[in-house]
Amino acid sequence: MKRLLSAVLALCLAAGIAGGTGLGEGTPPDSLCTAKWKAAKIDGHRTGVTAPMETNLKEALGKVENGVYTAPNGRVFKKGSVPAVAKAMIEAQPSMASVKEVLGYSTREMKRYRPQCELSNWFTDFLRRKTAELTGKSVDVAIYNYGGIRTDMPEGNITVDDIMSMFPFRNSLCYVALKGSDLRAIFEYLARTEMQAVSGVQLVVRNHKLESVNVGGEPLDDKKVYGVATINFLLTGGDGLFIAKNALDLIDSGVHVKDALIPYIQRLTRESTPIEGKLDDRVVVYNEEKAEE
Repeated sequence: MKRLLSAVLALCLAAGIAGGTGLGEGTPPDSLCTAKWKAAKIDGHRTGVTAPMETNLKEALGKVENGVYTAPNGRVFKKGSVPAVAKAMIEAQPSMASVKEVLGYSTREMKRYRPQCELSNWFTDFLRRKTAELTGKSVDVAIYNYGGIRTDMPEGNITVDDIMSMFPFRNSLCYVALKGSDLRAIFEYLARTEMQAVSGVQLVVRNHKLESVNVGGEPLDDKKVYGVATINFLLTGGDGLFIAKNALDLIDSGVHVKDALIPYIQRLTRESTPIEGKLDDRVVVYNEEKAEE
């Protein structure tokens, strides 16, 4: 849903559909198709289209008059599908007003990347606290999949659309009680494969092997029971994780990620607190190349 209008218009415009003929270089695999295609970044660079707010529709999307589309950067499109697409998107704006509500403010762009990033750290810390609040349980650790964060956090105003785009899936917050040995096995799996977003832990991975793990500043105890916050998608196989395996207790709050996150950001705004994440020592990865003999 993120930047829906910009993406649709840019798909038509940046890819060259407006011209109605040769779209670029490269031949598609289907030999029956004679059109030529070229990959293009869908960012509105040919039109100046940006994500609109209620108060800047013409500036963000341009206008359509008498079947002619004038883009925000002044470029005029008379032929092809562009005018019709632009008209449909502009007319859809009133029905999309609810997702344009500004929830809060991010002091800087926060990009997604492994093994940790400001955005994943900010979110998993929230996940850990919110799961404890919803379930009344003590939560030591949070685990979330990077694939569940679909877009970066933009700088500036954060809208409902931004949050729905970052967290579009209807995954619910869950509490799982696990023995330390089972929690260690999960972290060993992440070290072997690819790291996911975590909170409440300090992991050191060397050459895809778990070298050490602390929980709450103390070495993980295989015999101790830990409270884990996660989502239902990761309970039984999502992204290769089976967090509910050997669970001593399991509570599904039924509250979806975005439905928990939106009120939290609104509260931050009431408290004049910006959205900010930070890097720390929760995940440290060393991948050393073997010396050639």
